[in-house]
Amino acid sequence: MMSDKPRGVIYTGVSSDIHGRVWDHGNAVQKGFTSAYKAKNLVWLERHPNIVLAIQREKSLKRYRRDWKITLIEKLNPSWLDLYERIDEIDNPYQPHANTQMVDDYE
Repeated sequence: MMSDKPRGVIYTGVSSDIHGRVWDHGNAVQKGFTSAYKAKNLVWLERHPNIVLAIQREKSLKRYRRDWKITLIEKLNPSWLDLYERIDEIDNPYQPHANTQMVDDYE
């Protein structure tokens, strides 16, 4: 999730290249939501075992209410610091609910 400031705008996205994608957002390489709203700070991330689960999780997160997302961010990053320099240090794997379909279910 990207943001412009603590409790500011929240952008949720998915990428297989988090370093490159966050750098692009931070430097407004492409015109879009993050450049228009200056959402340049990586404030939250989670890792997934495969892209299917990552996309499924992204779609779920986008449906959640803003206050729920703020709580989620503040559990990992209470000060809303930019986590870009710490991407490789953060171990925040997503633990899907027991009823979540796994990638084997799609094959």
